[in-house]
Amino acid sequence: MSKALYKTICEQHPEISVFSQYWWLDVVCPNWNAAIVTLGNRPRGVWAYPIEHKPGVTLIRNAPFTPYMGPKVLLPADIKESNIDRTEHETIAELLKQMPPAHVWNLSLQPDLKQAGLFKNYGLQQTVQQTFLIDLAPEEKVLLANMKDSLRKNIRTAETELTITNEPEQLSTLFNYYTHLLSRKGKHPALSPSDMQRLLDACITHNAGTLWVARSADKIHGILWQVWDSERSYALCLGQNPDSENYKAMSLLLWHAIKESKRLGHKTFDLEGSMDEGVERFYSNFGGRRALYLVLSKNTSLLWKLKMLIKG
Repeated sequence: MSKALYKTICEQHPEISVFSQYWWLDVVCPNWNAAIVTLGNRPRGVWAYPIEHKPGVTLIRNAPFTPYMGPKVLLPADIKESNIDRTEHETIAELLKQMPPAHVWNLSLQPDLKQAGLFKNYGLQQTVQQTFLIDLAPEEKVLLANMKDSLRKNIRTAETELTITNEPEQLSTLFNYYTHLLSRKGKHPALSPSDMQRLLDACITHNAGTLWVARSADKIHGILWQVWDSERSYALCLGQNPDSENYKAMSLLLWHAIKESKRLGHKTFDLEGSMDEGVERFYSNFGGRRALYLVLSKNTSLLWKLKMLIKG
C-alpha cells in the first residue's frame, strides 16, 4: 500500500499509536511499509511495520527506540460491544495476509491486544512481557492515594527540593545518562545522538512529546522523555544523573508526567516496560495495573540462528 495513503489515515486517526505514526517510522527505520484494510472508502485497520533486508535474511522486528508495534483496528464509534471481537479478528486476519514474507520476526505488540490464535495460525510463536498501565480517569488526589505510601512520601519531599521544567534542549544530557546506564548492562544505545534529536524534533513538531528535567538550582538530577498519542502517554526514556544522590527525582518526574497526561486528556499512562526486577518493583509502586503484551517471533533462517547462537 502507498505510504501517502497511510500518512493520510494517520492524520485522520490520531488514536493510532505514536510508535506507528508515519513521522516516527521515518526517523527510526529507513525501510517501512504498511498493510491497510478498508471497508468501502473507510479504513478498517492498519499495520505499519519495519522491513530489514540483510544478506540472506529478511526481518520484521521492532524499530529502535520503539517499544510497541503491530496492528491497529479502527473501530467505528457506533459499533456494538458484541461485534468488537469479531471485527478485530477479521481485520487482523486480513492485515496478516498482506504482511510480506520474512525469515525472522521479533515484534512486540501493544498491551491488551489479543487475538493470539490468529498469530499462532500464521506460524508465529508468542511470548509475553509486561508493563504497568495507569488509568487516568480518577482525580489527581486519587491517583496519588493509589500509590505506595513510601513513594507518595518521596514525591511530596521531592516537590520541596526540586523543580520540573520542560527542556527539550537537554537531550544530549539525557543521552549521556542513558548511555551510562546501558554501559553498566553491557549494552549500547539503539539510536545515535543525531537520530534521537531528529526523533525528539519530530515529536515536538507533531505535539507528541517533550523532555521533563528535574533540577535543584543549576544541577540536573534526572530527565524523562515523555511521548503520547491521542489516547495514551508513555515514559519512553528515563535517565538519572549518575552524580546525583537525589533518587526521588525519578519518582517526581513520573508523577509530573502522569499529571501532564491527565491534563492533556489521555486515558492511560504506560510506564513502558518492567521485566527487570528492580524496575518492576519501582513501577508497581505507582498503583497501575499489570498488563501483558504479546511478542511475536519466528526464525526460519539457519544463518540468523547461527548468528544468535554466536551472539549468545
